[in-house]
Amino acid sequence: MSSTELPRIRACLFDMDGLLLNTEDIYTTITNSVLQEYGKPNMPWSLKAQIQGRPAPEAVKIFHDWADLPISQDEYAAKIAVKQQKLFPEAAPLPGVVKLLNDLHATTNTSQPVYIALATSSHKRNYELKTGHVQDLFALFPKNRQVLGDDPRIGKGRGKPLPDIYLLALETINQELREKGEELIKPEECLVFEDAVPGVEAGRRAGMQVIWCPQPQILDVYKGREEEVLAGLTGEHKEEEKTDAEKEADDLQKERLAKTDGSGKPGKLNDGYGRLFSTLENFPYEQYGIVIPS
Repeated sequence: MSSTELPRIRACLFDMDGLLLNTEDIYTTITNSVLQEYGKPNMPWSLKAQIQGRPAPEAVKIFHDWADLPISQDEYAAKIAVKQQKLFPEAAPLPGVVKLLNDLHATTNTSQPVYIALATSSHKRNYELKTGHVQDLFALFPKNRQVLGDDPRIGKGRGKPLPDIYLLALETINQELREKGEELIKPEECLVFEDAVPGVEAGRRAGMQVIWCPQPQILDVYKGREEEVLAGLTGEHKEEEKTDAEKEADDLQKERLAKTDGSGKPGKLNDGYGRLFSTLENFPYEQYGIVIPS
């Protein structure tokens, strides 16, 4: 199925770290500085690919199990928090981001508006550190459509690669449309923008179209498996790892899926719902039925 045969895009949902801002590079710098402090080698990109895009507690656990540092997870988290407070305010938008967001925002009062929402695993404190100096850019996302990783509406253990955060981001838009008496947006009419493999799986499990725009090193890790990533079939979510609390949260998730038409399952190979981009510059709006006013 080609992109021209897919539903017209009515909403764009954005990850943040490594997609809108260069914060993934900052995370890598910070992590490697701690590893060097304890005489450890730099973090391999294969590990980076696993933790990228996940909520911080889960990412820290995966990293800590690999690194075997002589400090606890809490001590490690405290160390990196100090470094993050210094470096996150230096984060900058990645190429093409400013134009893309402004172009989409410009459709707001047209006959074919494209609604935008943010769906980031970053918790409130880090979100503010990363975006405080670029508020003009992030103000393009209405406050009610900024969904953060510690949003209480996301169940415990239900972060990416599960679909909850993207389904919630869509619901923030549909709530507005519901109040206006306008037609609600279906998951397949949403375009998720992601740099991380777990995030791509989250978007596909939400039943949405996805653009994967990874760092070159992440792309190298998945060389030859690109179509698996785009279908959300790399197995980032492992059912057998779920805790009792997470299994309980699954029941709530099923209710949400029923309301949003999301399947909760990944896609199929070469189904056209996922595409790989090397940059967000010169975005092909017309291929998604998006009309930018001149």
